[in-house]
Amino acid sequence: MRTPLWHTLPVDAVAEALQTNLQKGLSHDEATRRLAEYGPNRLEAATGRTAWRILLGQFKETMVLILLAAAVISYLIGDLKDTLVILAIVVLNAALGFFQEYRAEKAIEALQKMAVPHVHVLRDGEWQEIEATHLVPGDVIRLEAGGAVPADARLVEAVNLQVQEAALTGESVPVDKQTDPLPDPETPIGDRRNMVYMGTAVTYGRGKAIVVATGMATELGKIAAMLQSVEEEQTPLQRRMDQLGKRLAAVAIVLVALVFVLGVWRGGEVAEMLLTAISLAVAAVPEGLPAVVTIALALGARRMVQRNALIRRLPAVETLGSVTVICSDKTGTLTENRMTVTVLDVANQRIDLQTERAHTLAETPPDALPPALQLMLIGGALCNDAELRRDHSQPDRYFTVGDPTEGALVMAAVQYHLLKPDLEAEMPRVGEVPFSSERKRMSTIHRLPAQHRLLPMLDTPFVLFTKGAVDVLLPLCTHVWNADRAEPLTDDWRARIETANTDMASQGQRVLGLAFRPLTALPEPLTAETVERELIFVGLFGMIDPPRPEAKDAVAKARQAGIRTVMITGDHALTAEAIARQLGIAEPGTRTLTGRDLEQMSDEELIAIVEDVRVFARVSPEHKLRIVTALQAHRHNTAMTGDGVNDAPALKKADIGIAMGITGTDVAKEAADMILLDDNFATIVAAIEEGRTIYDNIRKFVRYLLTSNSGEIWVMLLAPLLGLPVPLLPLQILWINLVTDGLPALALGVEPPEKDVMKRPPYPPTESIFARGLWQHILWVGLLMGLLTLGVQIYALERHEAWQSMVFNTLAVAQMAHVMAIRSERESLFTLGLRSNPWMLGAVASTLVLQVLVLYWQPLQAIFETEPLTLGELVATWAVAVVIFVAVEIEKWWRRRKEG
Repeated sequence: MRTPLWHTLPVDAVAEALQTNLQKGLSHDEATRRLAEYGPNRLEAATGRTAWRILLGQFKETMVLILLAAAVISYLIGDLKDTLVILAIVVLNAALGFFQEYRAEKAIEALQKMAVPHVHVLRDGEWQEIEATHLVPGDVIRLEAGGAVPADARLVEAVNLQVQEAALTGESVPVDKQTDPLPDPETPIGDRRNMVYMGTAVTYGRGKAIVVATGMATELGKIAAMLQSVEEEQTPLQRRMDQLGKRLAAVAIVLVALVFVLGVWRGGEVAEMLLTAISLAVAAVPEGLPAVVTIALALGARRMVQRNALIRRLPAVETLGSVTVICSDKTGTLTENRMTVTVLDVANQRIDLQTERAHTLAETPPDALPPALQLMLIGGALCNDAELRRDHSQPDRYFTVGDPTEGALVMAAVQYHLLKPDLEAEMPRVGEVPFSSERKRMSTIHRLPAQHRLLPMLDTPFVLFTKGAVDVLLPLCTHVWNADRAEPLTDDWRARIETANTDMASQGQRVLGLAFRPLTALPEPLTAETVERELIFVGLFGMIDPPRPEAKDAVAKARQAGIRTVMITGDHALTAEAIARQLGIAEPGTRTLTGRDLEQMSDEELIAIVEDVRVFARVSPEHKLRIVTALQAHRHNTAMTGDGVNDAPALKKADIGIAMGITGTDVAKEAADMILLDDNFATIVAAIEEGRTIYDNIRKFVRYLLTSNSGEIWVMLLAPLLGLPVPLLPLQILWINLVTDGLPALALGVEPPEKDVMKRPPYPPTESIFARGLWQHILWVGLLMGLLTLGVQIYALERHEAWQSMVFNTLAVAQMAHVMAIRSERESLFTLGLRSNPWMLGAVASTLVLQVLVLYWQPLQAIFETEPLTLGELVATWAVAVVIFVAVEIEKWWRRRKEG
């Protein structure tokens, strides 16, 4: 049976459909029956991966499987040392990955924390307090200010009821609620003013409602279900490393077969050629690569924490560098999540508080302010239920408690040294007509002292202030305040006020009007009809949740780096467009889509136009998921930022989810790959720079490791074909791969950023790690290294010198020269400077010392079967290193020349 559209039905029809009584509620027996039918009112935990499944998942990558195969082969041929070293690398890599991913399966537990422990419910005609988990559809519940909404419900009664729905819809301003049915079945969740939803909070007023959905059937439950159904995507680095591993496996198998067949064909012994082929396989596989990549990512994650970005999954460090689109939530991410008065519009004058508050007007004493401005600021602060409090940690700072819109009016007065407690002490409230959603206004009456320094234009004992929507306030006004006097409200004045109201609203501002009326006595009776008449219109407040000051620069930097920022919000389209234009995300004429537009589009239609849209407004969680999916269909590497429950599925689906650390919900944090500790959009740009640098550095040590191994392969492959003895022992190959490759490779991981790292477009997420000339470099430099080493072997064999130790040392020292030359892909080492990466100097020096010890220290000589070299032999091996360094510097010079 299809679930009714509750927001379209009258209250009586909802009660009839749910078979409940509005005066008595459900009976105890019926509630028990329904609880058995619908289940407890809580969110079900995901079946997610257990710790064992996460651990086993660390052993599925191709590179790790190759290492395990190499360990098995080493064990079978009796080489226990190699076996233990390779297994140690595999265990280290698995442990680091396991501890990073273990907490990633806790998102649904965070959702459960939002459950409400107790709720007031009408059962058998009496109000009872029960656990929220026992609620069932048809229950009548009571809602009060400060409480959380325990389930999805249709409102029966709403007395000045306001609900903060930012965590669900993304709208920053509390929503005024009412009980009338809404005829449009397509009304978005954020506009369903007669509904309340689990996980939201009542900020003002009171109400009663009929529960229409509990547990996983609620909107929050649907988000939980989506979160469980979203599959984890491989990061670009994981895809690239998997691709690399498969290619290396294929190369190793081909080389083993080739060397073994050729060797036997040339008359070699089967056992000897098998040992040679296995040695070549060891040379083909860079045993240290997984560990080096993992450690480099961990170091990058540590640096990101210092820049206020906490990484939850290690591969996400590199993923940041490949981001092509940032899908950003608006409220609290690009904006301050704090309503602020930005414009005061009074007769013949408009004051921009964003510029004036730091200049002359803000420095003017309150009693010297222009009369119209005094009336606006004092009236806005007094006709107001928000409280002003002092921040005890910073005594010169204040904050408000209550409705964010009313708080904005109080803080606007603070900017001009008008503190609400002082105003209330001087002009106490003696009467009021509270706000109602039907009237869309509120009024307060204040007693004026006999002699008052403020509002000198008033000479009556009382004053009435009324604030509210301009369209309902103007019909009650007969005059308008102009400079220092009241004038009749003519058609021209009315047109001017309505134009100002429309203009401010079109800029995405929330607009409130203020009017006043001098009173000689308190009206009897004190009702809206007796006091809200013959008002004098003063002016308009324009307010908005302002952009973060640093967000505009961050958006500009992202654009310079070839990264597009897209705003996805549950807020209104006009507000979203205004903020987007201020931040440079959108330009006049840029296309905006709403949730209603998305509902009418197929996935294919959305994919066709998603590249042209910069702002998505009034969207639901399902829409956010569709938008991210559509962008990924264009092969975008998508980052999604957010802080609310509504963002969690899209955060998990995106290539990298980025949650707010301060304002973000637990759900968003647990679903994300990265958490911004300072909730600063600019931190994302810093993290992207770090991610790009890390990927560049990963390419550098892939270049280094595979070129080194390529040199070893050429030596091991060509020597038998040329009739030369096997150049290296398996343990010598492993020494080169782990020791000479390890320390310098780690030092490459901390290379400073390239000069153009944030001035170039992101590299395509589908790009092979071998792109942009990497495989050609590996091939020709490896071949050059191999041929030069074979030349040293031939030279040493003819002179009857310690040929194997010379070959061993030649490869080790040549790789040190190579790593110094590739610290930058295009800049010369002499431009970079030797001291720009002191870790590299230390790594190369340490490696050379270790190599000398292997050659000249007797205990290590016995293990690696080496001999000490004479000065001439040592010089010969170092000469090869110089050739390699010069050759790579020439390659970079040629690249710079081609690129201009």
